[in-house]
Amino acid sequence: MKCLIVGCGYVGLPLGRELVRRGHEVAGLRRNPTAENELKAAGIRPLVGDVTRPETLAGLPHEFDWVVNCVASRGGDAEDYRRIYLQGTRHLMEWLSAAPPQKFVHTGSTSVYGQTDGSLVKETSPTVPSVETARVLLETERLLLAAAGEHRFPAVILRVAGIYGPDRGHAFKQFLNNEARIEGDGSRFLNMIHRDDLISCLLAALKNGRAGEIYNTVDDEPVSQANFFQWLAEELGKDPPPVAPENPEANRKRGVTNKRVSNRKLKMELGCQFKYPNFRIGYSAEILRLERAGQLDVRPD
Repeated sequence: MKCLIVGCGYVGLPLGRELVRRGHEVAGLRRNPTAENELKAAGIRPLVGDVTRPETLAGLPHEFDWVVNCVASRGGDAEDYRRIYLQGTRHLMEWLSAAPPQKFVHTGSTSVYGQTDGSLVKETSPTVPSVETARVLLETERLLLAAAGEHRFPAVILRVAGIYGPDRGHAFKQFLNNEARIEGDGSRFLNMIHRDDLISCLLAALKNGRAGEIYNTVDDEPVSQANFFQWLAEELGKDPPPVAPENPEANRKRGVTNKRVSNRKLKMELGCQFKYPNFRIGYSAEILRLERAGQLDVRPD
């Protein structure tokens, strides 16, 4: 297969490397050429273009069998999200329309679920996010689903939970830097997936995902904030983070949710199996990696 990875970075680069290993021809699209040597070393053909500027795509090859969109906003505001996700996806669809791929896998987010009651959510659960960034992501999904429903574009959507892995994991880094806080009673659930398992899910979606379908992409075990930090404290011989009172106004601005995301459809339909089915297995591997590299810098309390 001729494959294109849009946003060939933290997730896209190792995904491309695995596709190359499996015998596929892979190109990686990035906004600037700084990672050109890294992509070439992985056997990936570097392409330079910006999905927010369609004129930069015009002269690039656009005939691919499989396309994965892994672009990231890097913590931008709602306007950044609109440019990168909604408008960027529209530009990609227009660019690829002359020779539509057999499969287009879009990495969305579980943030489109706005539940705050700790309930179990699946792909058919209500999506009523409270913050504008998540509403933009939902609008992007609807754009893709409408095109898939009209048989114009074979889009598959993965709603991805919080990604962690080598050098990634916001709450973990906060804990190591003594910046973490347990909010309120710590009962709010965290939903995660290890990068390696996300890559496996992307491969499964390329092979078996059905156009117009949504799949929650998350590991097997949501964990409460309190239990997550308690486990880290025991593993690293540190005290748990202090408790901080919840700030309802700040939570509304950040769109803080509390839900348990189900991956049943992902596993049943795509046959995904996890190397790191829960945070304990995944973070044990990351802690061991950091220790072996001499990079585990635990600041004294």
